[in-house]
Amino acid sequence: MNILVINCGSSSLKFQLINSDSETVLAKGLCERIGIDGSRLVYQAAGKDKIQTAAPMPTHTEAIALVLSALTNPETGVIKDMSEIDAVGHRMVHGGEKFASSTLLTDEVLEAVESCNDLAPLHNPANLIGVAACKELMPNTPMAGVFDTSFHQTMPEEAYLYGLPIEYYQKYKVRRYGFHGTSHSYVSKKAAEILGKPYDQLKTIVCHLGNGASCCAVKYGKSVDTSMGLTPLEGLIMGTRSGDIDPAILEFLAKKEDLDITELMNILNKKSGVLGVSGYTSDFMDLEVDSLAGKPEALLTMKVFSYRVAKYIGAYVAAMNGVDAICFTAGLGENNRYVRNDICAYLGYLGIELDQEKNALRGEDVVITTKDSRTAVIVVPTNEELVIARETLALIR
Repeated sequence: MNILVINCGSSSLKFQLINSDSETVLAKGLCERIGIDGSRLVYQAAGKDKIQTAAPMPTHTEAIALVLSALTNPETGVIKDMSEIDAVGHRMVHGGEKFASSTLLTDEVLEAVESCNDLAPLHNPANLIGVAACKELMPNTPMAGVFDTSFHQTMPEEAYLYGLPIEYYQKYKVRRYGFHGTSHSYVSKKAAEILGKPYDQLKTIVCHLGNGASCCAVKYGKSVDTSMGLTPLEGLIMGTRSGDIDPAILEFLAKKEDLDITELMNILNKKSGVLGVSGYTSDFMDLEVDSLAGKPEALLTMKVFSYRVAKYIGAYVAAMNGVDAICFTAGLGENNRYVRNDICAYLGYLGIELDQEKNALRGEDVVITTKDSRTAVIVVPTNEELVIARETLALIR
């Protein structure tokens, strides 16, 4: 079977066409600047060079149409016609408490997803637009929704409740939900496979470190805590997001700078994190280069970032009363040996001993600790699209 995986943003659309039998990627790409001047499609068939095509995409419907045209193009496509797409799997960001697992996207389900829009106003509407566009062009193709939040629905009350009046949870479902669920699920399962141990017997901490970053405690195959909260703003310091702060800072800055809540949230989401601390970049690659060159702002920023990750790892060791494996994934986690080294330097009490030769490797499955290390540290490149394809296949079968 061929499954088209769609990850829709407000002005972008990522896609992969995956053969579910071999789990190979037949083609992948990205539609950029949807609804904006200068939109383009970046398309790459397996084993071929990338092709960039400038084309107007006023809405996501035109973007999906261009993707389908590229996939079926006689010269560069990988399928003859749309009938060879057996199902579409959509990344859905927020399912609230309504969705503890992936589901087929019926009209009733889509209404329930829409009711969660106020929990993820930047993401859910864009996801729903992508579904509507696909349904318009492929009305007879089954579609599944795979939720970022569903993996974390196993968290116990003590982990997901905030220290707020309980009525806000009862009335509005204000609680910790967590995100990056497909990544945390894939990586924790892959770690068990790499270690040759049963998934339901391991205590694993997954550090998904990229422009968006989160940690997750996976105990015996279930998420028991995670660093992102009601929204993706909580937790680790990220590219432009602040992560955890004292809430009273908002009132303090509002008075000092004459800011309203919209302006404050814009600062926390788009002007903070490593961009805010460094004062000049949100790009971790820039910070890696500048840190090696000894630039003080870069060195400080990476120190602050690594410290916050190490604190969360320590917290999750306590939450699970131990840990067997710590995994690094996503762009930064997979590729930056210096960050991994700095984080692990805080974890000597876990008996971690890094093999620096293995730690120097980039972007591949590898245990980077020595044989004498009491706790395994593993680099696992994430594959959220494959998780979505697998979940979709399970639903349509």
